[in-house]
Amino acid sequence: MKDILKRASMVDCKPVVTHVSIAKTADDVATPYADPTQYRSLADALQYLTVTRPDLSYAVNLLCQHMHAPTTTDWASLKRVLRYIKGTLHFGLRISRSASLDIHAYSDSNWAGVARSSTEAEYKGLVDVSPEVTWFVSLLHEIGIPPASPPRLWCDNLGATYLCANPVFHAHTKHVGIDYHFVRDKVAKKELEVHFISTKDQLADIFTKSLSSIRFNSLRDKLNVLASQPCV
Repeated sequence: MKDILKRASMVDCKPVVTHVSIAKTADDVATPYADPTQYRSLADALQYLTVTRPDLSYAVNLLCQHMHAPTTTDWASLKRVLRYIKGTLHFGLRISRSASLDIHAYSDSNWAGVARSSTEAEYKGLVDVSPEVTWFVSLLHEIGIPPASPPRLWCDNLGATYLCANPVFHAHTKHVGIDYHFVRDKVAKKELEVHFISTKDQLADIFTKSLSSIRFNSLRDKLNVLASQPCV
């Protein structure tokens, strides 16, 4: 992480507490950044960093959407991520043993730019996560430690959870029929369970939207991205 800061000449930058600002910014005037190669190189390096720092995933995803033609605004966003990293150099993903074999997956979607309704977007989020959970269950069976109960998928949209069990299509969801059958069949076979979770408890928010520092820090802790403990 220190090497990334050096490459951007930001070793002595002032840290910030979140990687993405929640404040509305003026529209980008599309001023091209003078050194797009530098932008792409740093954005690439940040992608590798998300393996051990999942709290960076949302910000890095945004940065990588503009690698083809970065602007000065994109560069400012990248520098903010580096300032966040500067203040969290001692953080990392802490993995510890668990006595439970229960599988929980959290599905969320920032729907405004990708779908006509929040229910549609949230349902598609469930569709995307279902194959991943199915693959993970298959892996556990293969290594001889099958889960004791069906995996639980948590979604903060009631409409999307109803679609997983209700055989009746609503007019505005007819076009997602193929995806609907995939998830609903899994639920009907009791291979998956879909449950509602309140927005305040939705862990996946950290991967889909900018958050206040209090909310962000709370979810980061729940991801087990924690400050390193001093050696005793």
